[in-house]
Amino acid sequence: MARCVVSYVDTSGIRHSVELEADGLFEAVVLGVAALRAHDCDPGEVCEIEVEVRKSIKHSLTLRRVREWLQGASKNPKEAVLKGRLRELL
Repeated sequence: MARCVVSYVDTSGIRHSVELEADGLFEAVVLGVAALRAHDCDPGEVCEIEVEVRKSIKHSLTLRRVREWLQGASKNPKEAVLKGRLRELL
């Protein structure tokens, strides 16, 4: 598990972010979006979402890409369970 910050910039130019722990990039995005939505912040489908791993690694992707990953085939049963749990959060 890695500590990371998930953030996006809204149409007004305001950056919204949340710090959390996740096992991977897509899990971080889903957990981050769920946490942001709980506070009335919604990045929408095409807004670029940044994931910064506290080891100075940064990734950016859209929620659309995450949804594609969630709908895709799983490599193993563990990933299938993870995807099922994350789909329920979105």
